[in-house]
Amino acid sequence: MQRNRRPLNPEHQGSHLPMGSLIRERMKRLFLLLAGLLTLQILVIWAVEGLSLFESVWITMTTVSTVGYGDFAPKTTLGRLSTILIMFVGAITLLTLIVSDFIEYRFYRRERILMGKWIYKMNDHIVIINTPRSGGEQYFMRFATQIRSIPDYQTIPIMILTRQFPNGLPTELSDIGVVHYHGAGFEPESLKAVHAGSARHVIVLAADEADPYSDSLTFDIAHRLTELNLGNRTIVECVNDENRGRFKMLGVRTIIRPVRTYPEIMVRSVVAPGSEKVLEDMFNYEHDHPHRYDLTLDDLNWADIVSALVRHGIGTALAYIDDDNEVICHPPTDREIEGKGLIVLVKSAETPDVDAVKEALERHRAFLKQWQAHSGAGKDADEENAHP
Repeated sequence: MQRNRRPLNPEHQGSHLPMGSLIRERMKRLFLLLAGLLTLQILVIWAVEGLSLFESVWITMTTVSTVGYGDFAPKTTLGRLSTILIMFVGAITLLTLIVSDFIEYRFYRRERILMGKWIYKMNDHIVIINTPRSGGEQYFMRFATQIRSIPDYQTIPIMILTRQFPNGLPTELSDIGVVHYHGAGFEPESLKAVHAGSARHVIVLAADEADPYSDSLTFDIAHRLTELNLGNRTIVECVNDENRGRFKMLGVRTIIRPVRTYPEIMVRSVVAPGSEKVLEDMFNYEHDHPHRYDLTLDDLNWADIVSALVRHGIGTALAYIDDDNEVICHPPTDREIEGKGLIVLVKSAETPDVDAVKEALERHRAFLKQWQAHSGAGKDADEENAHP
């Protein structure tokens, strides 16, 4: 139904009525009545016109569709009267009403979808509750694009439960299959409308990523979800770290900080629970952080570098910087590395200096030389024993 359009039928004046159901029920009744009239017409033509049953069906269907091929036509008075009364007055009129109702239903459905009031039949989908205070469109676009690039999530439906977008989702979101329902996560009827109980994941975004008081609203929504036994599927954003314990006590699966510029963290919490903790720590200096060390790399492979840093308590090597200043992540482990720097995940409270890293690598070189020498001596001894 178009905006500012006068109601076509009386039931449209009662906003509390389920319009879609009413229109569908009326169409069903009209279809049954049409089927009855067509059956009656077929029987009349079959009885009075001397045609076969198939020919009676054929002439009836060509008449109701207003095609009229002319290969058959009623010749008796009774046949012609039944065609006028049953077909022209009854059946064709009913068919017109059915087509009109179908068009009306399509307008109604489109309007409800635009307003976020259409209830979809969804299962095994993602429900996102709330919308970022700013940049919601960009956040949802990046989230949907990232998660759709992951195997097993390429076609997963995404439903947003929010009171934003009263005039409809932006075209960019609707074009990639994202839909929304106009409501709030603290409303039981809204949670039911988005089929939260059958969702694969439920994500509760902080209403305001900069306001700790938004945790209260998030807690209320999380509490309702855990009452529905959905805690093990729920991911919530927590602004104040002191509130994390409260969410854990509710049984919420994952609690993360709101990082609006990196929805990839939320994606990782969905598809690989636990990995978001590693990514979160990289954004602060409270626990661990990636640190750059400028030093020459020329005679060790990646497996040796990783092993050396771990064995000597430096940290975990994440990448190296080659001579062209390119950062190479996860290089082949058996290839000799040539570069001028390392990116290492280290403890923020005890960040080793570059000399400690150089010493760890040098010790590993010495260890490799001793091991190679020992292996060579052992091999020579084996050869001598084999050929006395």
